[in-house]
Amino acid sequence: MAKFNPGEFMRQVQAEARKVVWPSRQETTTTAIFVGIMMLILAIFFLGIDSLFGWVVKSLLSLA
Repeated sequence: MAKFNPGEFMRQVQAEARKVVWPSRQETTTTAIFVGIMMLILAIFFLGIDSLFGWVVKSLLSLA
């Protein structure tokens, strides 16, 4: 089994951290707006589906 060398580990971590490409402020803002719009669309969609199923269940239960 290979020996663990903390110094070598830290050098590898720093080398990998230098490879990270951080998004610009514009990219971050655009992505955040897109996520917000998608959340709104999905919330409305699932509200509609939930309301539809609620209506179906109420209708079925009223028959009994």
